[in-house]
Amino acid sequence: MQLLSYIIQQTQLSSKSVENTISLLNEDATIPFISRYRKERTGNLDEVQIGDIVKFKETFEALEKRKKAILKTLEEQNVLSAELTQKVTTSKDLIALEDLYLPFKKKRKTKAETARLQGLEPLAKMMMSQRVNDLEHTASKYTSKEVVTIDDALEGARFIIAEWINERTDIRNNIRRELERYATITSKVIKTKSEDEKAQKFKDYFDWSESLSRIPSHRFLAILRAENEGFIRVKIEIDTERALQKMEERIIRTQNECTPQIELAIKDAYKRLLYPSLSNERLSLVKENADEDAITVFSKNLKQLLLGAPLGEKRILAIDPGFRSGCKIVCLNEQGDLEHNETIFPHAPQNQTIEAIKKISSLVEAHKIEAIAIGNGTASRETEQLVKKIEFKHSVDVFVVSEAGASIYSASKIARDEFPNYDVTVRGSVSIGRRLQDPLAELVKIDAKSIGVGQYQHDVDQTKLKKSLDTTVESCVNTIGVNINTASESLLSYVSGIGPKLAENIVNYRNENGSFTSRNTIKKVPRLGGKAYEQAAGFLRIKKGKNPLDDSGVHPESYVLVDKMAKDNNIKVSEFIGNKELIQKINLKNYITKTIGLPTLEDIIKELEKPGLDPRAKAKVFSFDKNIKNIDDLRIGQLLPGIVNNITNFGCFVDVGIKESGLIHVSNLSDTFVKDVSAIVNLQQQIIAKVIEVDVVRKRIQLALVK
Repeated sequence: MQLLSYIIQQTQLSSKSVENTISLLNEDATIPFISRYRKERTGNLDEVQIGDIVKFKETFEALEKRKKAILKTLEEQNVLSAELTQKVTTSKDLIALEDLYLPFKKKRKTKAETARLQGLEPLAKMMMSQRVNDLEHTASKYTSKEVVTIDDALEGARFIIAEWINERTDIRNNIRRELERYATITSKVIKTKSEDEKAQKFKDYFDWSESLSRIPSHRFLAILRAENEGFIRVKIEIDTERALQKMEERIIRTQNECTPQIELAIKDAYKRLLYPSLSNERLSLVKENADEDAITVFSKNLKQLLLGAPLGEKRILAIDPGFRSGCKIVCLNEQGDLEHNETIFPHAPQNQTIEAIKKISSLVEAHKIEAIAIGNGTASRETEQLVKKIEFKHSVDVFVVSEAGASIYSASKIARDEFPNYDVTVRGSVSIGRRLQDPLAELVKIDAKSIGVGQYQHDVDQTKLKKSLDTTVESCVNTIGVNINTASESLLSYVSGIGPKLAENIVNYRNENGSFTSRNTIKKVPRLGGKAYEQAAGFLRIKKGKNPLDDSGVHPESYVLVDKMAKDNNIKVSEFIGNKELIQKINLKNYITKTIGLPTLEDIIKELEKPGLDPRAKAKVFSFDKNIKNIDDLRIGQLLPGIVNNITNFGCFVDVGIKESGLIHVSNLSDTFVKDVSAIVNLQQQIIAKVIEVDVVRKRIQLALVK
């Protein structure tokens, strides 16, 4: 099968769309660039569809690579027939391919191999023919110094038969079907660990059994984690008798002296070879699907978080709250640059409340602070209440900001490079403040796994997770666009076509030569060639540059077209931009060319109407219930304001202003069936939730969505 037909079969996309997308990918074009600026060639495919093409292209290429390796090995063994070549080259998946290769695979010293070396293969063949009537006499001919008795000879022959059975594709596929349809996953607590404090969060799985085909991904991953941590034992079970019976029906053709021996070989093949291997294979496939589910949820959450509402270019006072160690304060200017830092001690044990209030008041006044960001960690509520008591001379909004991952950033090389003369507490406070200004610009500096918006992120395939999260970050960064004159190295590295090295070169060039005045000057950056410029230019913004189009999503390759539109209307491009009435009168069909069609023209028009428009909402002020300080303050039936801080397949977690987050189970999100939790709530959404259950001992809170 060819790559093109394989991808079309998997995606059901048109031949032209797939062919052109593959061509663009082979030219090293990125997904954001293809989906945004090559719509005519792809048939207007979106990022998800292009991502699917990338995924299936990689799957196909991995399969082809494995086929070549197997064919080479078989050729070296002199066993490659025309029929076998045909079977290998037409294999459609890795499992079928590995089954074909299994009989020829170099094995460690197996029981069957030992029996062959003892000369027992002819006996095994005679037994498998099921025509031998005097088996004991026949077997006696194969005794030797190594094979002392007839029983030894029969046992050795059975080992060889068991291996043959194990290598039969039909038998393997039959057991696979049994495992796929009927397998159960069972878990039992290890008795010596049942009272272990850490084991209690897995208490539900101390005695658990469920269909393996129906188990939700989050529960499967939780069971595996409990097993990995040594609290439970996990088994995969099917009806052994039925599996053996089906094997016998396929293998046993007559009833004679060979039959009991073949039955024993079948049982041995099943217990020793087939079931351990195929149950593990099934477990791996379920794990793969569970990983995919978890990674999808994580990526969705990350996207929502990265595209969270920015406050924008405001002067911020950020506070990293604490009790004994005090509250670390930093003042940031509109660009997020650090202007001042110090520590106050308003809480126990120092209780320097009055001094703290005076200090915050004076800093707000001195630095013309427009908003205050408070981290949501230890002492957050107490600090928020303190700040809200202060009567400022002008309006100052107060925001509670998630600290997730801030400690990772503050100890990172990126943070050390940014603030070499400050300690981790100052860096952490700066990160909190910048998150309020622009969540995307700040969060890209942190390993996405550390942001805390997924479940079981340490249990899933780390390579796949990283790839998916990197793709998500890249998508978000390019959706918003990046101010090349203020963006950090981390943010620039995610721009289409840039990467870490070019991002470093851009920042170095900017430091040495000052701000970029036009997109054209970007070409002067060392090692930034024509291909990288083509991929990146449309996503890089230049504020107040020479050409107003440089602060838009219009790609430089379309500037000539926009100039023509303006000229046809007898105005300058600068007067054309934002002139909605005039823009809407343009007949786009007059501007269609061989390379630019309606999809691109419609995108250009949107940009001209509102150039550089940030699609994100604006940050909104929020307050928790001031009477709720800890889990003991909760009562059934209470209505609480909360912020959605994590979304899973089984519901969402909500921050209600205390240490423990509450869970709104999927069944409590709506009166109707909810297929996708993300369709009901978004990350960082401000909601009202009703308390329906509180388990103080296990620190669990059950909530229901009110609005």
